[in-house]
Amino acid sequence: MSKTLFEKIAAREIPANIVYEDDVVLAFRDIAPQAPTHVLIVPKRPIPNLAGARPEDAAILGHLLLKAAEVARQLDLGESGFRLVFNNGPDAGEAVPHLHGHLLGGRSLGWPPG
Repeated sequence: MSKTLFEKIAAREIPANIVYEDDVVLAFRDIAPQAPTHVLIVPKRPIPNLAGARPEDAAILGHLLLKAAEVARQLDLGESGFRLVFNNGPDAGEAVPHLHGHLLGGRSLGWPPG
């Protein structure tokens, strides 16, 4: 099975502007930002999407959420606020079959989205 785009970024086969990394997750700037701050945070171990997550993925998912909040604070979004979005499936705009959160901030984000 071939690697996902995000696995290639984690393996440094494709360059990225990395803002955070540990043994479990990687966070890097989106190449087509939808807000002044737009960072993708991905688990290094591929999980296809949120619907494909299993009970044994709970620790990874929890770690990813905590690190997303930490990255938001690191990028000075803690006071003004941020949005964390997980797309699941083609109608939601999921383009890469590897679970990832979009951390968005730096401007007022309208509701409803899309």
